[in-house]
Amino acid sequence: MAELQEKPALVEHPEVNTKVDHTVPQDFVYEDGVEETQVTFRAVFIGCILGAVVAASNMFLGLKTGFTFGAALFGAIGGFAILKPLSHTGLPLFKGYFGPKENCTVQTAATAAGGLGIIFVSAIPALYKLDVMSATPGDDAGRLILLTLISAYYGLFFAIPLRKYFVIKQKLVFPSPTASAYTIRSLHSLKGGAEGMQKAYVMLGSFAFAIVWVVVQYFAPGIFKDWHIFYWLYSWGYKSAIQAENWGWVLEWTPAFIGAGMLSGLNVSASMWLGSFLAWGVIGPILVESGRAVGRQSEDHPDSYSYMAASPKDPINAPSPRYWLLWPGIVLMVVTSFAELGWNWKMIAKGLKGAAIEVYYTVTRKDQSMITQIDDEDPTLPHENVPTWAWTGGVLLSAIFTIVVLSASFDIGVGEGILSIILAFFFSFIGLQAAGQTDINPVSAVAKTSQLVFGGVTKGQGLTTIDTLPGAQRMNIIGGSVAAAAAAQSVDMVGDLKTGYLLRATPKGQFIAQGLGAFVSIFLSVGLFILYAKAYHCIVSTPEWDEANPDANCPFSLPSVFSWKAVAEALTKKENQIPFSSAMMCVGSAIFAIAMVILRHIVPARVAGWVPNSNAIGIAFILNTTVYSNAMLMGAVIFKVWERKWPSGFEVFGVAVASGFIAGEGIGGLVQAILQISNVDQATAATAAWCPWGELC
Repeated sequence: MAELQEKPALVEHPEVNTKVDHTVPQDFVYEDGVEETQVTFRAVFIGCILGAVVAASNMFLGLKTGFTFGAALFGAIGGFAILKPLSHTGLPLFKGYFGPKENCTVQTAATAAGGLGIIFVSAIPALYKLDVMSATPGDDAGRLILLTLISAYYGLFFAIPLRKYFVIKQKLVFPSPTASAYTIRSLHSLKGGAEGMQKAYVMLGSFAFAIVWVVVQYFAPGIFKDWHIFYWLYSWGYKSAIQAENWGWVLEWTPAFIGAGMLSGLNVSASMWLGSFLAWGVIGPILVESGRAVGRQSEDHPDSYSYMAASPKDPINAPSPRYWLLWPGIVLMVVTSFAELGWNWKMIAKGLKGAAIEVYYTVTRKDQSMITQIDDEDPTLPHENVPTWAWTGGVLLSAIFTIVVLSASFDIGVGEGILSIILAFFFSFIGLQAAGQTDINPVSAVAKTSQLVFGGVTKGQGLTTIDTLPGAQRMNIIGGSVAAAAAAQSVDMVGDLKTGYLLRATPKGQFIAQGLGAFVSIFLSVGLFILYAKAYHCIVSTPEWDEANPDANCPFSLPSVFSWKAVAEALTKKENQIPFSSAMMCVGSAIFAIAMVILRHIVPARVAGWVPNSNAIGIAFILNTTVYSNAMLMGAVIFKVWERKWPSGFEVFGVAVASGFIAGEGIGGLVQAILQISNVDQATAATAAWCPWGELC
């Protein structure tokens, strides 16, 4: 999960038995049945539908918080819940034995169909915030489809040769894909069928509950969504309580982030809450009190102040607390990622060298002994692998198409297009090595490094004048996002191939499912983004529009969007965009992040869980609200109590409940967007009961 797509943290996987070797396929006793084929219409169709659910969910949740969640477990359990009962019916195309390899196809298609929305909750809205695209996303539909296309297939084709090195030769664990494989195994085991259906029904039940809950919130947000406890105290006569309300200390009943806390665990959730406390309970008030940052007083309610302006008019002399804290937050996230990479630099350097050599030998067919040795370790038969001509031709065509699209549609030169491709190759290696070892894909670091590289390119070309600045900012974000998204797609696809490897599914079958799922994702992601932008203009509004409409109700925090926008401006404008005091805080944040990473690695394992997660603290600095950290901490505590008091129920249903909550809230948000553009406007259809000042909250 987050910034392009970084998990909220190291997700805990109760399905993975740490005493089992997860680097090789294991013999496993499944229920009676023979899988005649792995790739079927029903598997790809249901997988794409489940991926669409995750894509819609990620669009809503990503715009709110910058988090996105993978589709693997949801696709695995959801596919089993739908297709297992249908396989016993006489329905054409759906009848017949449904086994673990076909279940893997469902999951693979779901991951591919649900994975590309990440650029639409970060980089793409930032382009509109900078006013370097057309007036609305609908006007750019063709260009957005092409941009999504090059992000999808470049990473997909490049994943195939990387499988042999990272999965078979290096035998990296890939914790999340391994968890998916063991989940599918348990669902299809001789003893796990009934339990698997129970798990599926629990997930679907929590999914349905979350949808209904979020739709109800649309009509009564003050009762069912946000509890403004400190405003209530203020209204009852405790006037000083308004300060906590002004700084965003609100309790929100969000199923998705209660579920995210359940999956992330206490360390990450508590660290994120600590970050919120530091940002909006300590540092922010000190900044305002000392005059280093300013808020905006409400004209109608003199005791009410807003401290969350994302684009202040004078970022150096009069920044908002949110803008001031944005930079230390970015530094915490990026430096944490690089510190983790630095700690494992020997393994990563070895992996980079080995992977590059492996790809070279595979393409040129040199050193047949090395290729033969790896092929001997691969349990798949030659005809089950993706032919070399298929992925090499795909990579070549994708690279050419990327250069053409960037040049023709976005005025980005051929050299810069080639640079984005090279960066994608390089970042794929780094991301796979990190994800395979630690389950963390350092997307935040990758994205910001891409922007830094393209910032250097535009500065070197002198693109800093008023006339050339829009083009420089467009190049910075698009070039960086293509590199980062293609690299992230490669990591996701190799992760799926790891799941298939453990289940003895064929790479060729998974490749087909990935290609079909990615095709669906291209149009799905663009369509969802256009829908949300039409329902909520604040997603793509310019600073001028925001200034003219200060009271416009926007349900999205857009943290990743403002992060991309701020970095692009800082790297392309002549004028300094970072307050001096904030820059000094960035230095301290970098030192703190490095220290926390080192400390986590050198202390005993039983103590490491108490070391604060600096990445989670950085996320809290970027978010302009405390509600998500409050909800995640609540979910983590619930999960921990559940695990200790009722461990058997926790192992079976814990992840299912959390996954259903996360996906369900996203779909509920999609329903809200549809209501918003269908003349069921919240401003007229909802009640403001329990909301501050009698206005919708």
